[in-house]
Amino acid sequence: MLSIIGSLLGFAGSFFPSLLKFYQDKRDKEHELKVMEMQIKAQSQAHTERLEEISAEADIAESKALYQSAQVTLSGVKWVDAVITFMTSSVRPVITYAFFFIYSWVKVEQYELVGDIAKVWNQEDMAIFCTIISFWFGARSMRYYLGKKA
Repeated sequence: MLSIIGSLLGFAGSFFPSLLKFYQDKRDKEHELKVMEMQIKAQSQAHTERLEEISAEADIAESKALYQSAQVTLSGVKWVDAVITFMTSSVRPVITYAFFFIYSWVKVEQYELVGDIAKVWNQEDMAIFCTIISFWFGARSMRYYLGKKA
């Protein structure tokens, strides 16, 4: 009986290295799959980052082109150059001043007709006023803040 048990253990024992090899092979393949998945994710992320980089470079190139096209060619005559520089650098402020002048004029005329400032100056007027003021001072603040961070 002991010889039969010994034979069976010997026979089963011969399969043990094969089972270990099979188990190790299975773990190696699982590890390779995980590594491949991580590589695919890394490549995908690198691709996304490269697209963002290309987009940022395009934005920078567009900004440079806009600034380059907005540059003023000076004539050499001081007073002409001063007028040209003033006109090109003051477009937005002049539009803002004109808007406020016309807007104020309309509100004064409304007040003369109605006679009640609460009816003339309402929430929509406050929203327009706040939007324009926030634009001018917000743009300056953002330039300062972003300049400090860069």
